[in-house]
Amino acid sequence: MHTLFHYFARYLLLLTALVTAPQVAQAEEPISRIAFGSCCKQDKPAPIWDAIAAQKPDRFLFIGDNIYGDSEDMEVLKAKWKLLTNMPGYQKLKATCPILATWDDHDYGVDDGGREYPKRKESQQLFLDVFGEPADSPRRKREGVYDAQIVGPAGKRVQFILLDTRYHRSPLKKEKQAAEEGEGIRGPYGPSDDPKATMLGEEQWKWLREQLEEPAEVRIIASSVQVIADQHGSEKWGNFPKERERLLSLIHDSKAEGVVLISGDRHLAEISRTNFGTIPSSGYYPLYDVTSSSLNQPSGNFTTTGARWKNEVNRYRVGLEYFETNFGMITIDWTQADPLLRLQVRDEKGNVVLQQRVRLSELQMK
Repeated sequence: MHTLFHYFARYLLLLTALVTAPQVAQAEEPISRIAFGSCCKQDKPAPIWDAIAAQKPDRFLFIGDNIYGDSEDMEVLKAKWKLLTNMPGYQKLKATCPILATWDDHDYGVDDGGREYPKRKESQQLFLDVFGEPADSPRRKREGVYDAQIVGPAGKRVQFILLDTRYHRSPLKKEKQAAEEGEGIRGPYGPSDDPKATMLGEEQWKWLREQLEEPAEVRIIASSVQVIADQHGSEKWGNFPKERERLLSLIHDSKAEGVVLISGDRHLAEISRTNFGTIPSSGYYPLYDVTSSSLNQPSGNFTTTGARWKNEVNRYRVGLEYFETNFGMITIDWTQADPLLRLQVRDEKGNVVLQQRVRLSELQMK
């Protein structure tokens, strides 16, 4: 009897460990090619899918505006999702590599929407259905579609953290801003001074801290909207300055190394970098935010009236902006003693149009 009880207790302990352990997918070989993109009009051709599949990525991250649903009717959203999933190019990519996904406003259900969207629960379940989330997945029980995964062997692990910047997000503060060439800005939103305003909600903040404490060499944090750029008037983490500061502080205070941010939404591409690494006494390393948008709905750097925009002001930008159809790539060369990361934006044919080369040692605490 004692022996049976002993084995039963061990079984319960093992079961508990399996349920609570972080999602880790161990691979025989480290992954080294990660593609990502945002903003896909489901009713327009998207030849870029072939260019993405041609890169033979180990993972593709769909980081928001995956369709333009914009409805409280789940049947309407379902029909629009079906247009995406029936795209031959998308099906080809899906057969090529696993797809990880989070959402932005249009696939969430409402333009620029946050927690006020009344169908967020229903939309979440539909989203998880589309991306094949199992019925017993923890994502089915959370309020929000955020998720994390660690892939690869010890010493060469890549962690993917997909944030949900919609489900709990507070209302935006509208602020009249001129959209003139000379000012280099556009968008109706300004920074909120509401001390209770949030981007993620407390449960997701707690979860994020726990993920950053998991062991990994490279961490890719996907945010549907830009984190680093904070001077334009569109949606961004800078709409909630205290929340933006909280995110940057959490990354560094948790001593999470190897972090690279990726974002979408803007219908343009650029690479931004904080200046933390230029302050030796801070101990911080620079954070890069690689923005890639759109997969098939480019801005072309023109307004609806045909006037050309000047480059927006972005004190953190490194290099240029790119306004045509694009997708993002992060490659990791693990064969070098100090692994090399290439943070890239590629055009519709797969050519590199923007790039920053970063050594893994540059993304470690000083």
